[in-house]
Amino acid sequence: MYLLGYDIGSSSVKASIVDAESGKCAASAFYPKSEAPIIAVKKGWAEQEPSSWWDYLKQATADILAASGADPKDIKAIGISYQMHGLVCVDKDMNVLRPSIIWCDSRAVPYGQKAFDSLGHEECLSHLLNSPGNFTASKLAWVKENEPELYGRIFKIMLPGDYIAMKLSGEICTTVSGLSEGMFWDFKENAVSKMLLDHYGIDESLIPEIKPTFSEQGRVSAAAAAELGLAEGTPITYRGGDQPNNALSLNVFNPGEIASTAGTSGVVYGVLGDVNYDPKSRVNTFAHVNHSDEQTRLGVLLCINGTGILNSWMKRNVAPEGISYADMNDVASKAPIGSAGVSILPFGNGAERMLENREVGSSIHGVNFNVHDKSHLLRAAQEGIVFSFKYGIEVMEQMGMNVNKIHAGHANMFLSPIFRDTLAGVTGAVIDLYDTDGSVGAAKGAGIGAGIYKDNNEAFATLEKLAVIEPSVSDAQAYADAYETWKSRLNN
Repeated sequence: MYLLGYDIGSSSVKASIVDAESGKCAASAFYPKSEAPIIAVKKGWAEQEPSSWWDYLKQATADILAASGADPKDIKAIGISYQMHGLVCVDKDMNVLRPSIIWCDSRAVPYGQKAFDSLGHEECLSHLLNSPGNFTASKLAWVKENEPELYGRIFKIMLPGDYIAMKLSGEICTTVSGLSEGMFWDFKENAVSKMLLDHYGIDESLIPEIKPTFSEQGRVSAAAAAELGLAEGTPITYRGGDQPNNALSLNVFNPGEIASTAGTSGVVYGVLGDVNYDPKSRVNTFAHVNHSDEQTRLGVLLCINGTGILNSWMKRNVAPEGISYADMNDVASKAPIGSAGVSILPFGNGAERMLENREVGSSIHGVNFNVHDKSHLLRAAQEGIVFSFKYGIEVMEQMGMNVNKIHAGHANMFLSPIFRDTLAGVTGAVIDLYDTDGSVGAAKGAGIGAGIYKDNNEAFATLEKLAVIEPSVSDAQAYADAYETWKSRLNN
């Protein structure tokens, strides 16, 4: 018995087939092998053809079926993870009307800001938990104003994962979690946001039918089965945006639990058990995958643009030439906690929402030419990244989140002992490192939605924990002092 998971990213589409009983991945594949193209007709625009996602998915599916040898009839459920905040528009015949405006497209920023100011900041935050910002609803408002003839032909709007589910099943539906990430969900009214739709002049009929995140959301059609080599009638039983799904993949479901990634940019995604928001809108808040009328579960999302990109910059420009990341960590470890007074602000990759959209840049503080060397700079860079995570976690704590455990994949910055130890030391949280990815998580999510697993604990009972990092009691004060020094330099 198998489960199939898809992860629809902007760089590639990944597919994994998982043995439901052992929890082990039988095969994985992704397409394209080089980064998928993004259409940028104008500065700040970013679009992709939804049909390309489907083409990549077909190729990845063929590969995993061949590699695993699985009989398609033994695949009992399908789950979908997808790039968040995109807009797909289709007509009554389910034909795509224009390229998808994806997550990193910034054309809708003025529309979201105008709505925020017109409706009132407190009104938006208390109902939507965020500014309308550059999210899907604002992108649709841009289409309405700038492409009115096309807008008039829209039958339904979808997120990227909804589109893939439509292609698989021939049915159009969405989830509360998905609507919340597009700013279409009113948490105070527990319904589609009439307030924002009325402001933009958008008819609610464009919103698809809403299905629970873990539920049957359609079945593979005869046409899709023929294209993909799957069995007709296979149920689609889970879908979630990439960051909520990453949390699910790491078995993060309960208040106080944190999922974190640290690649080029870094994400801290924490689960909150009460409806709340940051009055300064420094973090984004969405319905988590297990949010329901009976159980409040919100995902609070902090994104730090200047994360692994700072570490890679240090490798290219500061570390000895040709050195590996592992060797660079060894050099950095020669410096003490706090880097003997050197602090680095890691914000050199654009404006940071956590800093209220200010672009403060990256800077180095406290260097003494007679004391400091490469080791201090390399360590200070990693500490600066961690301290920016801590700064954002403090916002989450102000919202009522009790941070006690951080779940992370064993990849990117989490491969560094300095990074891991500093994060545990400065937050006081235990870090659990796992071997997993988004498409495997989506497959297990499908198992929950299909009732194959009774709950998340059963689904992820076989999740392989690679390491546990406990916060150092003896070094706690040193980490706290270094963080306070860093924070004082940020706020000056």
